[in-house]
Amino acid sequence: MLSVHLHALCRMPRAYLTAAWWRLCGKRVRARAQFAPLLAISPQAYRLWLHGEKPIATGSEDGPPIVALVHAGECGEDALEATLRSLAREGIAMLVSGTPDGADFAEAARRIDWSGRPWIMPLAAGDVLAPGAAAAYRRAAASASAQACIVYADDDLVDGTGQRCSPHFKPEWNAELFRHFDFLTGACIVRADEGRLAAASGPDRAAHLVATMVQDGETAGKEGLPIHLPYVLHHRHARRAPVVPAAPVSGGRLPPVTVIVPTRNRVDLLRPCMEGLARTDYPDMDVIVVDNGSDDPATLAFLDALDPARHTVLRAPGPFNFSALNNLAARQARGELLCLLNNDIEVRAPDWLAIMARHALREEVGAVGARLLYPDGRIQHAGVVLGVGGGAAHAHRLLHPDDEGYFRRHALPQFVSAVTAACLVVQRTRFEAVGGLDEANFAVAFNDVDLCMRLNARGWQSLYEPRATLVHHESVSRGFDRDPAGAARLAGELAALKARWSTDERVDPYHHPQLSRFSERFAVQL
Repeated sequence: MLSVHLHALCRMPRAYLTAAWWRLCGKRVRARAQFAPLLAISPQAYRLWLHGEKPIATGSEDGPPIVALVHAGECGEDALEATLRSLAREGIAMLVSGTPDGADFAEAARRIDWSGRPWIMPLAAGDVLAPGAAAAYRRAAASASAQACIVYADDDLVDGTGQRCSPHFKPEWNAELFRHFDFLTGACIVRADEGRLAAASGPDRAAHLVATMVQDGETAGKEGLPIHLPYVLHHRHARRAPVVPAAPVSGGRLPPVTVIVPTRNRVDLLRPCMEGLARTDYPDMDVIVVDNGSDDPATLAFLDALDPARHTVLRAPGPFNFSALNNLAARQARGELLCLLNNDIEVRAPDWLAIMARHALREEVGAVGARLLYPDGRIQHAGVVLGVGGGAAHAHRLLHPDDEGYFRRHALPQFVSAVTAACLVVQRTRFEAVGGLDEANFAVAFNDVDLCMRLNARGWQSLYEPRATLVHHESVSRGFDRDPAGAARLAGELAALKARWSTDERVDPYHHPQLSRFSERFAVQL
């Protein structure tokens, strides 16, 4: 552990000393939140984690047979032999392709005995299985529903010295993420039949086979979705990289949207926000500004000057209650879609709203959230992870958009447990169906998380879309120092979140049990 701390101190001394200062001050949660990503960047961090890695139970060999299809590719004989030895140790039958006398998938389909309903494991030469991998896969396959087509596992890489590194602790099934990042092929088994296997063709036939089986499973409904084994079962020589998508193709009807902007004074923030909405390229948009008791003359003059053909100003004085202000406006909205927007959001590109709206119209999608950046260009919001700090936190916070981060997750559209209401688009009927924001329990904090969770429970999953990128002028240090009344309110709202959604106990399905619950950066749990 000392070497991990020394590496973090040498690489990022200021951040390390800040974390140490908070620890000395007795701020344990804050200190752990800052230490976790610092320690995880050390090359020794995963080796330290490996010391505590529990062996995979071997147990009974009951379960369907598994046949490995190994593609020799350009790897040398030693790499191929290592793969074949690990398969033999696990009792897995194997066929090799990519050699002069090897079997392609069509030939393999003819050679396999299908009477035992085997599962197929596409592998690349050089990849080896962890001890107990076959037993883990067989147990999962034996207990899977008849509609399930894929079981997948976590993996890591083996470097040139034979050391394990770069673990990929994967989420539970995330169909939207899979569109841009094939995290299955090479680390899964599939329930393919002879016809499906024979039809997989082309230089990337393993990925073709996996994608086909994903489609089959999704067609079968919830019971057919891929099953995740949260264990490192594959040690690989290489893996597929995520593909950051280009701007989505436009087209199709865009329904009316009402943008709701709560505000109080701060015309210096509100003016750029309204100017950004004026530049937004959207065919039918109106804006409701909810004025929570502004008394600044310049702000009042600005509100009075807004074009009434496009803007409605709702006067709502009284104590600040974010949920109540948005609910009030939502009841008067005419749009088929609602866009909740903070008054300190700065629009960068005119297509942000159209990008989010198209997702919000999808049958399976509830709340859609944008990527939000701090003014210095670092990420403020890239989805919300449950359980971090016991409540919920913004994923990948303080990363630069060009950073690699955790397998580029901050740059990929994906399903998430929640998104921030600082910029959120949702169908009005779905917002109303779950009762809107909870004014009683979440007046200021966590109302967006609670809304998303209630939408998720109805089958309308939250979605993070980084191709809609805006600037959020929230302070990077916001939340570190609060007045006693504000701290008490936050504590009450955090307690309500834990009570309703068990965020201090459950693991976010799009996170992982082996990732730190004290880090927004998807850092390995030490």
